[in-house]
Amino acid sequence: MSPRERGGPDVASWVGDVARRLVDQPESVTVRLVHDEDAEVVELEVAREEMGRVIGRQGRTVQAMRALLDLAGEKHDRNYDLDIVE
Repeated sequence: MSPRERGGPDVASWVGDVARRLVDQPESVTVRLVHDEDAEVVELEVAREEMGRVIGRQGRTVQAMRALLDLAGEKHDRNYDLDIVE
């Protein structure tokens, strides 16, 4: 069952779209949605040299993405986490 069928947004696609726009190598972006016991974890993987672009200065870019995921979670009564994997 897709996230939309469960009533929630497609957060994995959203995170992937944002990440692809931030990096120079969009083909290196991989996103997986993992269901944890108390949250849906979005795992974002990018090329090692692109990590800084996704994280941003002082972590501001990834903080903004996490804040938007928190808002989506509140709206749809879900708990979303964003992990950047190497």
